[in-house]
Amino acid sequence: HPDGQYCIGQDSGIYWTLTQPPEKGAEAPDWFYVANVPPLLNGEYRRSYVLWKEKIVPLIAIEFVSGNGDEERDDTPPPKAGKFWVYEQAIKIPFYAIYEVRKASVEVYQLIDGRYARILPNQRGHYAIAPMGVELGIQEKGSIPWLRWWDRDGNLLLTAEERVIVVEAISLQERIAKENAEAIAEQERLIALQERNEKLQERLAKQKAEQKAQRLAEMLKAMGIDTDEI
Repeated sequence: HPDGQYCIGQDSGIYWTLTQPPEKGAEAPDWFYVANVPPLLNGEYRRSYVLWKEKIVPLIAIEFVSGNGDEERDDTPPPKAGKFWVYEQAIKIPFYAIYEVRKASVEVYQLIDGRYARILPNQRGHYAIAPMGVELGIQEKGSIPWLRWWDRDGNLLLTAEERVIVVEAISLQERIAKENAEAIAEQERLIALQERNEKLQERLAKQKAEQKAQRLAEMLKAMGIDTDEI
């Protein structure tokens, strides 16, 4: 969403029908996503989502099971109106996921011909949410199963904290690479300096030998000895 037109709801109510009191006509998924709506209302982040005002249905809702899962799978029609029934028949959310931490499992349903059909995972064990171009699945992280998103190619979508770690790791690698390059350049400079010093020493030694030979020749010549005949 380069234009920023989307909203995320976390434990905020979706008001699907007018009732008294109003909360009787609301259902609050643990997480839901709506495309093509502004994230703010009157300059503030949304505390609720009023369906008959917005006109756009959330694309996916996710419930985290806190009990045995009966509440999240309750398809009882009104007047009781269980969660499953509300999402399927009243709001008509295209995708509904039920995540059970204790079982390290997630069920994903897709609205097909007005009814929820449970969809199967792909070869990676993920559930494709095609309109979003992502996959939903479980990542085992230590002893805790995490509900995570992947892109359509199976690449894990990083959280903000993970992106910071990656950026810091890349920055560290670049700094180490720069320091290594500087160390190599310094080593090459020292080697070049040593080679120049060795050549200078050789040249000085050669000059000294030549000067010594010249002085010796001059001494011999002064003594009447022709060095060319020696």
